[in-house]
Amino acid sequence: MKRLVILILVIVVLGFTSAEYLKRTRVFVAPESQLIIKGKTNINKFSCTFDATNLKNPIPVYFQNENDKMVFEETKLILSTRCFDCGNKPMNNDFYDLLQAKAYPEIVLNLRSVTMESNNDNSINADVDINISGVINSYKLPLKMYGTDTMEISGTLKLNINDFNIEAPRKALGLIVVSEFIEIDLRLHVTEGTTL
Repeated sequence: MKRLVILILVIVVLGFTSAEYLKRTRVFVAPESQLIIKGKTNINKFSCTFDATNLKNPIPVYFQNENDKMVFEETKLILSTRCFDCGNKPMNNDFYDLLQAKAYPEIVLNLRSVTMESNNDNSINADVDINISGVINSYKLPLKMYGTDTMEISGTLKLNINDFNIEAPRKALGLIVVSEFIEIDLRLHVTEGTTL
């Protein structure tokens, strides 16, 4: 019984200690921000642009510094799949069907950590979990960061949709084949709000 009490006290003390170091703030993503998913078929290229005015602002940010990196908890960029525009209604519908938007209406980017590049003040590496169509994969995303009051964060991530259990579609009786490789280009304009 005495060991159980000591164990509970240690857990409680550690719990309060770690919570003290967790910092909180919130950020606003400006409407001029861009997030574009680019792909190609065997005959053409396409791009689907997210309407950043539909982001839910402010975005809460929870983090702590650990040595040379910042570690985040529950810091997510949530994108409604139906807020992507591919240029015309048939392409939009194909895109929504591809991502199973009815069953999975959101793409979620969960920021796990950020590490500054030692040789360049503007370069950072972000560890992110990306949830598309209910499947989560982890990526290291190289980013550039500029500005002070309003920061511009930009980068490109190439990924394979097969990693999300999405099969590249074929159109026009199989004559048009969509590549399984896509590219996510982002250029976010971010300002920090008051702390939570």
